[in-house]
Amino acid sequence: MLIDEFNSRTALLLGPEALDRLAGSHVLVVGVGGVGAYAVEVLARSGIGRLTIVDGDAVAPSNLNRQLPALVSTLGQPKVDVMKARIADMAPGCRVDARSTFVNAEDAGPMLDSLKPDFVVDAIDSVKPKVELIRQCLLRKIPLISSMGAGGRLDPSKIKYADIADTFNDGLARAVRQRLKESGVTRGVKVVFSSEPPRRESLLLTDDLPFKVSSFGTVPWLPAQFGLMLGAYVVNKLTGQRI
Repeated sequence: MLIDEFNSRTALLLGPEALDRLAGSHVLVVGVGGVGAYAVEVLARSGIGRLTIVDGDAVAPSNLNRQLPALVSTLGQPKVDVMKARIADMAPGCRVDARSTFVNAEDAGPMLDSLKPDFVVDAIDSVKPKVELIRQCLLRKIPLISSMGAGGRLDPSKIKYADIADTFNDGLARAVRQRLKESGVTRGVKVVFSSEPPRRESLLLTDDLPFKVSSFGTVPWLPAQFGLMLGAYVVNKLTGQRI
């Protein structure tokens, strides 16, 4: 791979062979809100050659406190379109397929069969499609890293990698574990989660939003760190780093 100003610092740390692997990799990121957009940022800046980003949501005023695509100038725009334009402005060598659609449970398998990604980042925040995406990745032996709940928490030092079986203090993770167990899956799903209990007083009912019935209050740094850790995990795995 040609080492230029864009990737020279990455090459110093990871080496040219790792850059070649990243440039030849295709990563699918489902969900590009508070968590997923930061994962996309890491992947694009690290030199991933192809990204498919999927999210049916548009930028809303309530996103401005924490979401990477959220600016006053982007209100009302599809989040995937904003992120595609952002990537073109910072990593023009990255090919981006932006799909402004919500992923339903029945979409997961056909989407994976069509795209054939090398790695999947799950940043979906509704249980049914999240579980099915995980399940379909396991069936196809596609490497995956999944985000659990980032809302309602303040302490970034409590965020960690774990197997889904070892998560706690997380209602989303509990629901995912229970659904996966019904399919015979009890371990083998790598996740990012926080061991900090969520602050129940920050819970907000969101029946009027698609695919969500509730959400916690959120500060800028928690979802950002979740996303950074998701992206870092993918880059390290694709390049064979031992951490």
